[in-house]
This record gives sequence, C-alpha cells and structure tokens, in this order.
Amino acid sequence: MVIILANSLPHEGVVNMFKTRDLVMGGLLLAIGIILPSIVHLTGINGAVFLPMHIPVLMSGFILGPYLGAITGFLTPILNYAITGMPPQPVLWLMLVELCLYGLVSGILYKKLNMKLILSLIISMIVGRIGSSLALILLGKGFGIPMPPLNIYLYGISFTALPGIAIQIILIPTLMKIYNKNIKY
Repeated sequence: MVIILANSLPHEGVVNMFKTRDLVMGGLLLAIGIILPSIVHLTGINGAVFLPMHIPVLMSGFILGPYLGAITGFLTPILNYAITGMPPQPVLWLMLVELCLYGLVSGILYKKLNMKLILSLIISMIVGRIGSSLALILLGKGFGIPMPPLNIYLYGISFTALPGIAIQIILIPTLMKIYNKNIKY
C-alpha cells in the first residue's frame, strides 16, 4: 500500500514533496489546532460558537497550500479527539470532512489560483460547511450512523457559529498580513 501511494506522488517521492520548514509550520499549526480548542473548552466557552480548530486549519491552507492544508485539516480533529475526546462523535466525522475541505480549498484558491484572501476564506468556509452537511446526509441516511437532524446541524454551523465566523473573517486576514510581513520565509 505504501509503495502504491509513494509511486502516485510526484517523481521526487515522499521525501522531497514538502520542504522541512513547511512540515515544521504544519506541525506548529496542528499543535495550535489542538491547544486552542483546549483553552477555549477550559474557559467553559462552547467550541461550536468560537470554532477554535478552524483558524489554524484555514491558516495552514493559506500558508502551506492545499496538500498540507488538507492533511492538517484531517489530522486536527482526529488528534483532538484522541487527546481530549472533543469533538464528540458523530461531530468528529463531520469535522474531518469540513476541516479537510477548509485546508484543501483555501490552499487551492489562495496559493494555486492567487485569489484574494478574504474571498478565498469565505468560499473555503462555505465549501467546508456544504461538505460537512453532505457528509451528515451520507453517514446518516446512507450508512445509518446516528447523526443530528440536518436542520439542527445547519442552524448550528450557520447561526450558532456566527461569532466564530466573524472572528475568522477578522482574525485570519490580520494574522496573514502579519505573517506575510514578518514571518514569511
């Protein structure tokens, strides 16, 4: 299996696919994606309101591109669940899809297609939410996995999450401006 995956990668192979500094930055953003939700939960704030895992995943797409963005988006909820038990199942499965799409789409739009940051951010957030909603339908109706009702889920990812969405729209462009000015390597 590993040989098949390695052969499907660009000719340079796995070792040369990513720069060391990109892997280190990916690890840092992944760590932030684990620490930030823990801090939010320790304060008693509902993670579904402030969406603390979303920020580092979106940043990873913007900074590192679609591949590492998607990997960060996939690993962040898995590691959070393994370490803290959050997000709870079945939300974990939905967040895997949502955050993976965030990292992938933000990286494609911003890094590959050179789309403006704010537009890339908004489209990424929409695509991720559509993807998680489709995953809810597929897992619930297709596989019979107990899922929250679609109308309640849609309300949660749109209206309940408005403070987190606003934070992302304000904070991420600010952080990217700081990154591009001071930290970009």
